[in-house]
Amino acid sequence: MKKIFSIILIILLTSSVSSAKNIKEVYFAGGCFWCMEEFFEKVKGVEEVISGYTGGNTENPTYKEVTYGNTGHFEAAKIIYDEDVINYKKLLNLYWQNIDPFDAAGQFCDKGSSYRSVAFYKTQNEKDEIKNSITNIEKKFKGKKVVTFIKKFEKFYPAEDYHQDYYQENFMNYLLYKKACGREQTLKNIWNN
Repeated sequence: MKKIFSIILIILLTSSVSSAKNIKEVYFAGGCFWCMEEFFEKVKGVEEVISGYTGGNTENPTYKEVTYGNTGHFEAAKIIYDEDVINYKKLLNLYWQNIDPFDAAGQFCDKGSSYRSVAFYKTQNEKDEIKNSITNIEKKFKGKKVVTFIKKFEKFYPAEDYHQDYYQENFMNYLLYKKACGREQTLKNIWNN
């Protein structure tokens, strides 16, 4: 009986170890966090995306404070991913394809400091990856300068509940906004040329 119990225990332990995920987080600001959330939630290996605010100094900011105040925060996405399925470098490359890295006024139809693009890093390796990718983009687009900020990640504040999964919860409003904003067409013009 002890032998059978031991075998069952070993099987349970090894199966739980093998199903464990290697969960990491990355933070990107790329204009409207609704669009960032929609894009990254469709990426294989991404477990969850949360809309929120980061990069500033106001604790627990509201949407109104971030958009119209002087909080220093950016609309951003917290991307929770399984590193065994997708790594930071691939997520960073996808990030670039989802923004206009040359727009210093904001992103697409959303203008203002809270809509600027920012690649946040937690480690020196992530910072180096961002810098290398910027160098490669500027080589590809000769004469254009990437204006996306590189900032050390400090703290993330989830946005209000009505912003979470907005593209699913308010599908028609979201599609109208996205189309009117010209995001998809601008991205095609930048990255498909």
